[in-house]
Amino acid sequence: MTPRRNTRQQDVIRRSIEDAGRPLSIDEIHALSLEDVPGIGVRTVYRVVDRLLGDGVIARVQIAGHADRFECAEVASKHHHHFRCEKCDRVFDVSSCVGRIDRMVPEGFTLSGHEVLLWGSCADCAG
Repeated sequence: MTPRRNTRQQDVIRRSIEDAGRPLSIDEIHALSLEDVPGIGVRTVYRVVDRLLGDGVIARVQIAGHADRFECAEVASKHHHHFRCEKCDRVFDVSSCVGRIDRMVPEGFTLSGHEVLLWGSCADCAG
């Protein structure tokens, strides 16, 4: 199998996701990438994001009813939750957890995992 070549677009998109410190939508990745690669197209962003997903470099963050976001696989592998701002639609990582969620499981059930999504206004929008 021929190794993939690293393109400038791929490097910029990967770095945009890594440097953001929060999950990004395709539109956010595109806007950040345009700063370093003027003229980069949205289709290129989709193609590179798909490649980075396939290579396990980034992970998909799914929020019901909203566009997927993407974050570094290293971040995604650590237990955390997300906060979505209802005003600007940005998504942020939340490192803490509600704790002892296993107490909420009905008797006789087995818990395999959980997802928690917080929403409201981010500091920029609330201020």
